[in-house]
Amino acid sequence: MIVRIMGEGQWRLADEKLDALNAVDGDLEKAVSSGDEAAYQSAFAALLDFVRSGEKVPDDELHDSDAILPPSDSSLAEMRELISGDGLIAG
Repeated sequence: MIVRIMGEGQWRLADEKLDALNAVDGDLEKAVSSGDEAAYQSAFAALLDFVRSGEKVPDDELHDSDAILPPSDSSLAEMRELISGDGLIAG
């Protein structure tokens, strides 16, 4: 799976990490739904850190992204507009 973080690049995550990625994404969705700023900041940082733990795709390689995450400085209000019932990561 290839995940892009806007403004940072792409990371390759092993397929076996998909369930864990969805769990972290679910935490973010709950925080956004509750409108809790502190929980949102923590959950979004955890999601970004999880993605960054994958293998960084060199900048000179371009792959289709399976998921695209907003920049790390995205606000709770911005995230509320982006997030769907499935979180940011579909699946």
